Amino acid sequence: MQVDFASSAVLLDAGPAAREAEDLGYRAVWFGETAHDPFVSVALAASATSRIEVGTGVAIAFARSPMTLAATANDLQAVSKGRFVLGLGSQIKPHVTRRFSMPWSHPAARMREFVLAVRAIWRCWHSGEPLDFRGDFYTHTLMTPFFNPGPSEYGPPQLYIAGVGDLMTQVVGEVGDGFLCHGFTTERYLREVTLPALDRGRKRAGLSLDGFQISGLPFVVTGRTEEEVAKSTAAVKDQIAFYASTPVYRPVLDLHGWGDLQADLNALTKAGRWPDMAALIDDEVLNTFAIVAEPDAVAAAVRGRFGDIFTRMHLYVMPPLAATAMRPIIAELADS
Repeated sequence: MQVDFASSAVLLDAGPAAREAEDLGYRAVWFGETAHDPFVSVALAASATSRIEVGTGVAIAFARSPMTLAATANDLQAVSKGRFVLGLGSQIKPHVTRRFSMPWSHPAARMREFVLAVRAIWRCWHSGEPLDFRGDFYTHTLMTPFFNPGPSEYGPPQLYIAGVGDLMTQVVGEVGDGFLCHGFTTERYLREVTLPALDRGRKRAGLSLDGFQISGLPFVVTGRTEEEVAKSTAAVKDQIAFYASTPVYRPVLDLHGWGDLQADLNALTKAGRWPDMAALIDDEVLNTFAIVAEPDAVAAAVRGRFGDIFTRMHLYVMPPLAATAMRPIIAELADS
């Protein structure tokens, strides 16, 4: 199993963080789009390393056009000498429309077309195919030599897409090179909903799941002392409660018969009662969404639950373990 690292470092800290991840033996380091543009962090990380893959986990597709994203990703593939992985996500409607002031409609269909448009642009640059993409959401029909970077020895980057719902997951299987699992999922949901949807998408494209990458992000509650375990439990419960309050993620709860929990948590968010939310996450919910184990038992617990599902993964450890505690976990998972 490939073991990756989701970095919270940004900007000038991204290079040193990526070097440390490379030294620790991680396969890839991912940067998310929160308070900073992840592509800047990826560029700095790529310049500071030589072996580790660098990726966006995730960049918001609908905040950009296929052309601008295709250009940025193409450049980062060159800067990293073929080590860049483009990870995309759709975000939710309020952020796309109110934060980015971009259009929102039919997210699964829009994502499918977005990715197909990006790939059409890459084919134009790398193989000389005329640019003539015409869709319901995006149209790209002009590419003159002045704006064409031409082919690269590294080719276009791998493209992964995040998803939770059935429709988006099927789209990922059809047009993506890999699937980025959201942290808010469970083993049962992955087996009963995610994998069948990915398989349907692959079959629609005339492909199978062989060689397709599934990148996991399991929550982990752990610690070397009772105090560390208590802090980890509280942090993970807070994060699970935050995700569970979002209507778009309710299907995961519904599968387990916990749909009412989403409504209760959502009501607390609307009342501004954020500190009260974690109290609704009981031990059954916690243990379903998270690996709860001592540090030396984490790897075995992850393998037992997800070993036949994930081809690569990074651990959602809150707060992060020290490097000395992570190194044996990384080594044990990488050997599996």
